[in-house]
Amino acid sequence: MNSEQPEEEGRPVGRRVLLGTLGLGALGVVAAPTLQRGLESVLGAVSGKDPTGLTGLLPNGGGFRYYSVAASVPHRDATDYRLTVDGLVDHPATYTLADLGALPQTRIVRDVQCVTGWRVPGTAFQGVRLSRLLDAAGVRPTARAVRFTCFDGTYTESLTLAQARRPDVLAALRMQGRPLGHEHGGPVRLYVAPMYFYKSAKWLSGITVTDEVRPGYWEERGYDVDAWVGRSNGRDDEPTS
Repeated sequence: MNSEQPEEEGRPVGRRVLLGTLGLGALGVVAAPTLQRGLESVLGAVSGKDPTGLTGLLPNGGGFRYYSVAASVPHRDATDYRLTVDGLVDHPATYTLADLGALPQTRIVRDVQCVTGWRVPGTAFQGVRLSRLLDAAGVRPTARAVRFTCFDGTYTESLTLAQARRPDVLAALRMQGRPLGHEHGGPVRLYVAPMYFYKSAKWLSGITVTDEVRPGYWEERGYDVDAWVGRSNGRDDEPTS
């Protein structure tokens, strides 16, 4: 099977649209995982009867959709992108896009699984292993976790230090053989292959080593901090590969 499925371009979904979807039964996009099962059945029933077009903004099995928790997100490219590594480290650093591209690259092909139920099979991500950036920074003995910030100004995520050091966790620069576009979180996004996709923060701009896990944007709204596919968020029926 071809491991590089064609991408599907999405459309922006900001706070107002997300709130508007509540009336269509799309509460699972912004609410706790206990509502997800109902969301999927409701979307199936509503998708063919929705005169507003809002269900067309939600994900489906055909590909990705563009989600943003901010009303607007600035664009960054090779001229102005910067990724900082700081916190409990001996050697804080700032990387340009060229700096990251010059480091050894790792390619991972896995299914992308969203916690709301949609899946994109055999998706290739390529980038720098997060462990390499942490090693270069010199993580201090008191460190226990890593916090991620994004240049949308809103989204945050966290991993334990052990999770962040996994070989299948990347600062990703490419998807499906192409540079990451803005809609997919480019020019650099976090990619946490074994976890639900909300852990793979888009528009990555900051990596801060901390002494404890601090819940991210969606965890503060009811999702699990440890988001292993098939073993979290009330789900036990998805494969973990």
